[in-house]
Amino acid sequence: MRDMKKLLRSAALFASLQVALLAQMRGPQIEGKEVFKGDDVAFHEIDEHTWVGTGHLMANESLYLVEGNDKAVLIDAGTRIADLDKAVASITKKPIMLVATHAHPDHTGSAINYFPELYINPGDAGAPFLANYRGKIRDLTDGEVIDLGGRTLEVVLTPGHTPGSTTFLDKKAGYGFSGDSFGSGNLLLFGTFSQLQATCEKMSALMEKYGIKYLYPGHYSGRNVETKQRVDDEATISRDALSGKVKGEAGGRGGLAGSLVISAYGVRINYSENSLK
Repeated sequence: MRDMKKLLRSAALFASLQVALLAQMRGPQIEGKEVFKGDDVAFHEIDEHTWVGTGHLMANESLYLVEGNDKAVLIDAGTRIADLDKAVASITKKPIMLVATHAHPDHTGSAINYFPELYINPGDAGAPFLANYRGKIRDLTDGEVIDLGGRTLEVVLTPGHTPGSTTFLDKKAGYGFSGDSFGSGNLLLFGTFSQLQATCEKMSALMEKYGIKYLYPGHYSGRNVETKQRVDDEATISRDALSGKVKGEAGGRGGLAGSLVISAYGVRINYSENSLK
């Protein structure tokens, strides 16, 4: 009972942190062909073998379906999507591997229970939001390559938003999927600026090396992919915050309760004093 109360408090806190972000996000304008529409999610085509699913409970929470010749990966599972497994099966007949960008309830909601295994960065494996998952939790490792048959995704651990935040890169396609690692324009930094700086520098180098043009974020509106410039700008903000060159203002719309907010380069970073290390 104590664990359940803790879980409910954590979920309520997280939901409250999203309220202002919800207010800022306009309805998604996804240009690709709609391939599935249900009460809880709509999937649109990104390209011939890649789709974005958009929920409507927490700021257009996004999930991505990435198909190879042999199997497909579902990246995240939204907040509460009834029969998500059936929705995905209507798009691809390939076996599905469920992976998570991080363990927040708008990405690892109740629909994870439609899948027998969940692959996640071990930094988030013990998160309270996964307490009721009935399947097997399996670890992702940095640099791991997920082979889908004729298509691969590389796992890149990108902590900062959470200890276990993760990005998945399709080097051949020139894009990736970053969840909330870089914030979709409004980053809630639960970790530290040192972590965020290291993550941004790591990702910037990979984007440069492999020609990654953009990262699809965890709250995709059709207009807000994460670019290398965005990643570099967040590295700059992190350095400036740690040096004291830039100081945050008291939290307002879009911030954590009682937080500080830095607004620069077209992005907001919401953090607490504990992040200044």
